[in-house]
Amino acid sequence: MTPTSQAEKADAFRSLHVRGTPLLMPNAWDEGSARLFAAIGCAAVATTSGGFAVTRGRLDGAMTREEVLAHCGDLVRAVDVPVSADLEDCFAAEPAGVAATVADAVALGLAGGSVEDFTRDRDDPIYELGHATDRVRAAAEAAHAGPVNFVLTARAENYLHGRKDLGDTIARLQAYQEAGADVLFAPRVVDPAELRQLLASVDVPVSVLITPDSPAIGALAELGVSRISVGGAIAAASYGYAVEAVKELQSSGLANYWEQAGAVRADMAASFVKP
Repeated sequence: MTPTSQAEKADAFRSLHVRGTPLLMPNAWDEGSARLFAAIGCAAVATTSGGFAVTRGRLDGAMTREEVLAHCGDLVRAVDVPVSADLEDCFAAEPAGVAATVADAVALGLAGGSVEDFTRDRDDPIYELGHATDRVRAAAEAAHAGPVNFVLTARAENYLHGRKDLGDTIARLQAYQEAGADVLFAPRVVDPAELRQLLASVDVPVSVLITPDSPAIGALAELGVSRISVGGAIAAASYGYAVEAVKELQSSGLANYWEQAGAVRADMAASFVKP
C-alpha cells in the first residue's frame, strides 16, 4: 500500500533503512527530477542543497532558509514518495534556531531531514563536540515532538572540510546517536576499513555518499550500510551534459543530444503533470 499521510510516509521512510539492504535515495534538485526519480521506482527522494542552488545560478550554501524550506515544500507536493530534506546547518548556530528549522520542516510534510555540524566558517569549520551535540539534541526533540515520527539524520562533516580524523568522526556520530539522531552520516568516509570501524561503533542506520572512489553498492551493502545518497552529483552531471551538448553544437553543428532527449521523453510523459 502506498503511504498517503505524512505520518505514514515518515514511518515508511524509516522502515526503508535496513542494514545490509541499503535504500538508494537519489537527490532531486527540482520538481521535475523528483517526479522522474519517483516514476522510475525510487522509494524515497532527498533534496540537495548544492543541486537546488545551481537551479538559481548560485553555489552550495548560498540559499536562504526561506528559499530552502519553500523548495522542500515544492518537492513534497510534487511526489507521493517520502521526501527527506538537506537542511544544511539548519540555518542557525544555536540549538533553539536548529529546533525551529526542524519544526518548520516537519510542518511542510517532509518525512525526514538532516542537521550538520558545519559552522559555515571555512577557517573553523566544525562545531565543538559539546555544542554540536546540543544542536542535534534540539533537532531530535523537534523531530520527535509530534505525531509524525520524522527521521532525523545527523551529519559529521569532518571529511568534507579536510579533517580526516576517523576517531573524532566516530565520537561525534556516537554522541549524535545518544542525542536522538535516527540516522548517521559522515560524507566522504568511503574507505572500506574505515566504514567497517564506523559501522561497528554505532547502533542506528548509517548513510553513505557514493563516490567514484567508494566501494560499489553491493560492497557497501555487505559492510552493513543502510542508505546510499548521491548529494548534488547527479544535478551537476545534468548541467555538465547540457554544457557538453551546447559546446558540441557550437563546435561541430551536431545534435547528438537528441538521442538522450528522446530516451527520457517517455518517462517525462508518464510522470509530469499534463496540461
